[in-house]
Amino acid sequence: MYRIKNSKELAGFIEYTNLNNLATEEEMKEFINQAKEFDFNGITINPSFVKLAKENLKDTNLSIGTVISFPLGFDTTETKIKEAETVVSEGADEVGMVVNISQIKDGKYDEVEEEVSKVKAAIGDKVLKAIIESKALDDEEVIKAAQAIENGGADYIETSTGFVSPNTIYEDVNLINIIQKYAPKIKIKVTGGIHLYKTANQLLTAGADLVGSNEGYQIVKDYRDLRENTKITPKPIKFD
Repeated sequence: MYRIKNSKELAGFIEYTNLNNLATEEEMKEFINQAKEFDFNGITINPSFVKLAKENLKDTNLSIGTVISFPLGFDTTETKIKEAETVVSEGADEVGMVVNISQIKDGKYDEVEEEVSKVKAAIGDKVLKAIIESKALDDEEVIKAAQAIENGGADYIETSTGFVSPNTIYEDVNLINIIQKYAPKIKIKVTGGIHLYKTANQLLTAGADLVGSNEGYQIVKDYRDLRENTKITPKPIKFD
């Protein structure tokens, strides 16, 4: 069973996220500075801020992730390929692509696999995260979608766009279990409703490879303040 040892290690498993379409450039710069403070695994931002992030993170090891066909996934494969190529050319290290959920619901898993394969081929050695909307899927659909995504060559399956009602911790753990069983080669990123370090730790303990959260900074800060900066002075033992 996995246990986080310190705040630095915890940050290394978190992708700090800001997909707020109302975020200003100054707010994004502040967000990027926060990401540097705790040395997160990476950040996930809107495509329009990739160039800004590339410039401001050039002296760090932080990975720059962005999204395409977000949050609905209804764009054509050709459009997704063009989007992916564009964001990579602008400096993205990772691409989160929302798969076509209708294709999953219709049982068109070959089409899901083909699309994933084409987008992965378009971005080469950059990381591809295929995003599903697990809240809309039953277990069998998750299993078959995960297998199609794995066969298509994606590096990660991501459990949610974060734009729907979040799963409970039990639902997320169930997702991790069935994906690990039926698509064991693909890595798992859990996203949606992760606001507390205890939840992040539970998901990592259950087998998630990454968690994504727009509360990443607060999660690591709370963990650090509680576990590393809290000084406890024991009361002396008195003997009669």
